[in-house]
Amino acid sequence: MQPETETILVLDFGSQYTQLIARRVREQNVFSVIYPYNTPLEKILRLNPSGIILSGSPANVYQKKAPFPRPDIFSLGVPVLGICYGLQLTAHLFGGNVKRVKHREYGHARLFIDRREDLFRNFPSRIDCWMSHGDQVRKLPKGFERIAHTSSSPIAAFRNKKRRIYGVQFHPEVVHTPMGAKIIGNFLFRICRLKGNWTAGSFIRDTIKAVRTQVNDERVVLGLSGGVDSSVAATLVHRAIGKRLNCIFVDTGLLRLNEREQVRTIFKSHLHMNIKIVDASREFLRALKRVEDPEKKRKMIGRVFIEVFQREAKKLGHVPYLAQGTLYPDVIESVSFHGGPSVTIKSHHNVGGLPSKMKFKLIEPLRELFKDEVRKVGRSLGIPKELVDRQPFPGPGLAVRIIGEVTKARCDLLREADWIVMDEIKKAGLYSNLWQAFAVLLPIKSVGVMGDERTYENVIAVRAVTSQDGMTADWARIPPDVLARISNRIINEVRGINRVCYDISSKPPATIEWE
Repeated sequence: MQPETETILVLDFGSQYTQLIARRVREQNVFSVIYPYNTPLEKILRLNPSGIILSGSPANVYQKKAPFPRPDIFSLGVPVLGICYGLQLTAHLFGGNVKRVKHREYGHARLFIDRREDLFRNFPSRIDCWMSHGDQVRKLPKGFERIAHTSSSPIAAFRNKKRRIYGVQFHPEVVHTPMGAKIIGNFLFRICRLKGNWTAGSFIRDTIKAVRTQVNDERVVLGLSGGVDSSVAATLVHRAIGKRLNCIFVDTGLLRLNEREQVRTIFKSHLHMNIKIVDASREFLRALKRVEDPEKKRKMIGRVFIEVFQREAKKLGHVPYLAQGTLYPDVIESVSFHGGPSVTIKSHHNVGGLPSKMKFKLIEPLRELFKDEVRKVGRSLGIPKELVDRQPFPGPGLAVRIIGEVTKARCDLLREADWIVMDEIKKAGLYSNLWQAFAVLLPIKSVGVMGDERTYENVIAVRAVTSQDGMTADWARIPPDVLARISNRIINEVRGINRVCYDISSKPPATIEWE
């Protein structure tokens, strides 16, 4: 970001909603970043935030080793908004009293507004909100006043107007607080007095300028997958340095039907980029022989990808820069904010980082964006709709949609079935309403009957989900007639499949991908 960019700093204390807070700020054209709660003051000063939001937390302010920020953040002269734990933390640090209560508040609550100004400017006298807490502020610190309450929380929002410090006990960032966006908007524009000028256009201009400054007259290499992230990253870098960008597209043999030709057409013919297409399908399939464990598959695919990419990059000669489509959630997840070990559910969907011995200097033009923001930038750049609106596709490709060993025959089988799923979803006008829809090849066979003969063939599971960001997802209620057409076509058109199932599990407890 450019130094003059208005920035809201979100300090993360471990809330499940922290990313939502940052997104709600950005939706109002104000740039936001998430830092760990214990970020050194020097780093915060370099950011030069226009305001600070303190997230919620599963912790209690009075417990041992409770997460506390640097107390100096309240002396920076910028407005502060505490949410849930953030409110309790503010009260505690300023000498108020926070206690556990018998009657906890979880879920819907009616908020009664006592001061309909600044944070609650132009609000009705009561609104719906979403609570999630077992502690309450029982005594206000000196200099603070109550501005809202509920029937169970005498102090559901407070302020120190002189110091521009505010707190709310509820969660304005969730959809269950219908006027939550307006509360955040009032904090941004009435209290922080921001302009809200962070847009896709301003991001593109700033990024192109930054890439040109960083690269100077040198060349850049980029591993192009044909997905939204790498495509938008490639287009941004190409706008900045033109033909000095060299894209490498690796055909792993794990791609969807006609994907290689689609990438060639869009990036060579339409966007006029330098792109080298490498068919390494035999290498990948050979490496995956007799590998069934999902984690081993991912790691094997990552290792082979690095080997192929490294080999092809060397052929280009001296290229000091590597561009990647890293997104902001990847950056956030790479840092442990909560001080404890985390369990690996599975390796990241993307093929993965390249080894340090390759000596590249990194260019990550999208590392400050969420997925929906990347799509907005892509549209502003004029990237074809079928690419910008493309559903997420895992880096390991069809390998994590084939349960068990990956072979060319099984890939070909899944490719055909998956194409039918997508074709029918698009014909039904459902594609843009779904986060993802795809076919999974199961490691079992079932008995069937075709043409009065017994069959013993493969089973396909169809997976379709709705989601805002992929962090949680619900199974899609696809109309039965669409599912019927998908099943009928797969069984009739794909030789070797005699049964189709529909996955009706949500995330959590399931994941979106099967592996």
